[in-house]
Amino acid sequence: MKRRHVLMSAVSFAWALALAGFWAVPESRAADISLPRTIVWTAYNTGTSGYNQAVAIGGVLKTNYGVNLRVLPGKNDVSRLSPLRSGKAQFSATGSDSIYAQEAVYTFGTRKWGPQPIRLLLHNVADGCAVAMAVAGDAGVETLADLKGKQVAWVRGAPAINKAIEAMLAFAGLGWNDVRKAEVGGFGASIDGIITGDHDAAVSATFSTFMVKLEASPRGLYHPPAPHGDSAGWARLNAVVPWYFPHHCAQGAGVSEDGYEGIATAYPILISTPEVSAETAYNMTKAMYAHYEDYKDGAPGANGWAWERQGLETVFLPFHDGAIRYYTETGAWTPAAAANHGRNLARQETIQEAWATYVETAPEDADAFATGWMAARAGALRAAGETPLFESW
Repeated sequence: MKRRHVLMSAVSFAWALALAGFWAVPESRAADISLPRTIVWTAYNTGTSGYNQAVAIGGVLKTNYGVNLRVLPGKNDVSRLSPLRSGKAQFSATGSDSIYAQEAVYTFGTRKWGPQPIRLLLHNVADGCAVAMAVAGDAGVETLADLKGKQVAWVRGAPAINKAIEAMLAFAGLGWNDVRKAEVGGFGASIDGIITGDHDAAVSATFSTFMVKLEASPRGLYHPPAPHGDSAGWARLNAVVPWYFPHHCAQGAGVSEDGYEGIATAYPILISTPEVSAETAYNMTKAMYAHYEDYKDGAPGANGWAWERQGLETVFLPFHDGAIRYYTETGAWTPAAAANHGRNLARQETIQEAWATYVETAPEDADAFATGWMAARAGALRAAGETPLFESW
């Protein structure tokens, strides 16, 4: 099966089935959960939605099991995933950067990184939009097309953020050459720069507390929509990031009472690596579901971790063995979920094998290395019957 077909199915992401009660919520409360005394997660900066949700979850684990959940803040994709790769963190509340890391593209396609063995536990689909253009209210922007000529934040070391903006620009038939790129060092700086007038727009989740800060500033906040009826716009957007899907945005600063037609992806998603034991991953997954009612109102967007909002059959990352154990016990691990997991694992292994072969004789020059890896990666995926998705960067 071509990966393009699997990815484009993410436009609907199986939420219709899920929200219709496709899964039954587990009845038991897991009193037998056993976790290490200290658990380490990474997330974006202090005050972001991922960080705040991690803190809320940590409070529940402390109260019920005496577990100390340390949250390491990272200003960009690299700083979120570095502790996971080095083993200093067991989990990361992250986003699309996990896909870029698996795929070994952009920042992760350098000799320093290479393809990462990402493993998924579960993900969050909140009432707000995890992908939103945050624009200063005084910038004169009503549609995404109005961003032409405006100053837009570009975050160093954050390919997921920058591709999100590229996708939203593509919706309007624009590209980075049509705006003025304002280079900043981290996500927090991208929002602060709007407030200080250094630039006009950046990407954020609508339920991030950074949006509250921006909305309260003298410049104000506006989120231009991505009308769901604009099929040509959505085709251009999905050509950049295929796993984004239409979503009615109903929560967050700058969102009206009626909401707006926006863009969504699962965020945060909780990931790990095979180095973390199946037992720890199993108990972490179990705790997230068993105590959902305890933390769902603890931070904006935390309700998106709900059992019925998972889409095991359509995700683009392989699951951790420990998470699979939990889903199997609860009856959620269907043959379709297992098949999807198998395809994702095979794709990941194809990229890793291609990398191992390539680096043996790869050129030392950084540009030549990147160019050669682009070709080697795409060739290996095509030979395996997969769509490369990313041809050059």
